[in-house]
Amino acid sequence: MATKHEQILKYIENLAVGEKISVRKIAKNLSVSEGTAYRAIKDAEIIGFVSTIKRVGTLRIERKQKDSIEKLTFAEIVNMIDGQVLGGREGLYKSLNKFVIGAMTVEAMERYTDAGNLVIVGNRERAHELALHRGAAVLITGGFDTNDEVKRLADEKELPILSTSYDTFTVATMINRAIYDQLIKKEVVLVEDISTPLEDIAYLDTSGKVADWHKLQEKTGHSRFPVVNKANRLVGMVTNKDVIDKNQAISIERVMTKNPLTVGSKMSVASVAHMMVWESIEVIPVVKDDLTLLGIVSRQDILKSMQMIQKQPQIGETIDDTIAKQLDEKETDDQEHTYEFKVTPQMTNSLGTLSYGVFTQLVCDVVQQKLFTMKKRNVAIENVTMYFLKPVQMDAILSIKPRVLEMGRKAGKLDVELYLEGILTGKAIVACQMMER
Repeated sequence: MATKHEQILKYIENLAVGEKISVRKIAKNLSVSEGTAYRAIKDAEIIGFVSTIKRVGTLRIERKQKDSIEKLTFAEIVNMIDGQVLGGREGLYKSLNKFVIGAMTVEAMERYTDAGNLVIVGNRERAHELALHRGAAVLITGGFDTNDEVKRLADEKELPILSTSYDTFTVATMINRAIYDQLIKKEVVLVEDISTPLEDIAYLDTSGKVADWHKLQEKTGHSRFPVVNKANRLVGMVTNKDVIDKNQAISIERVMTKNPLTVGSKMSVASVAHMMVWESIEVIPVVKDDLTLLGIVSRQDILKSMQMIQKQPQIGETIDDTIAKQLDEKETDDQEHTYEFKVTPQMTNSLGTLSYGVFTQLVCDVVQQKLFTMKKRNVAIENVTMYFLKPVQMDAILSIKPRVLEMGRKAGKLDVELYLEGILTGKAIVACQMMER
């Protein structure tokens, strides 16, 4: 029997794309409290069934496929330009593939305008009409309106016609920046993408004995198993250290570790990797909110996904990429590694000196490169202690020297020093852990 929460989510999923949703309406239609309806709508927003837009409200949207390329929707453009929707509200969740500035004759516009475009234009009603006939949405700049006939056409074709008080140059710059940001984005890998589902894992229930653990261990070759109750809710984990030297007739419930760490299916792999390193655990159960067991995620799964993330293509350049491009390893006579780094204008603060954020990222990059040369991969930076940083001007060439203070199989500590023309300019200590196979 589905819970009220699950019934509401199913109801929202079955609504037509573009339909408006409200707490009161759902509470009334499904005979639930407004609090229950509100929580379900918020969950639907996280899942990607609905979205809330200023001055438009909460709408049922088309859920993006996980493997599709992220694109800007017209709804996101509305938020970005602080705009108004004049017509074609049903098409807000269509994606635009490019924008066209309508600073040309109507005849010339016909050659440049295609379906899926966004035409940015002023108060030229013939241009508005032409764009809609060509299958393109319209953004009117300067705060102008359009006629009722154009609005009716937009509704009929389900193509948004928007208005903003910004000028064409400002709007084009904002949209261009947003498109570039989308190119930078990498696919966020979630636990549900890499976890082993319930039907493919071995687990025990509270009625089992230590002898059952031994049978499973012999059958699977694994030593860590979730423990569930009769309702299939997770109640513990049992490992070889829990059962060692224990009588085989003892109940699993008596030897298991209660209240183990768990993760949800929508958590990012990055978060889980940090948790596994921090807590030094090999397997984490994946559960629903009510602790129903869905599967497990292992250290091996995490390592594979981290390698996959690193190989993902990326077109736009992030600040981390910019920093990494300015970092060069230099040949030295001794065995120590020395790196050279040039401070570019975008790495400075309002005073024109190297920003603390760039300094921290630079220190982390140097540590990871240093450990890579030592065959230490999958490094998790745990702590960066900055001792001092003197002002460093733009275009300065820094010399960076990392030095290992402590190094074990799973953890290490390094000292990083920055020099400018031979003078010590910055110093930090970095503690890290290695996530090895």
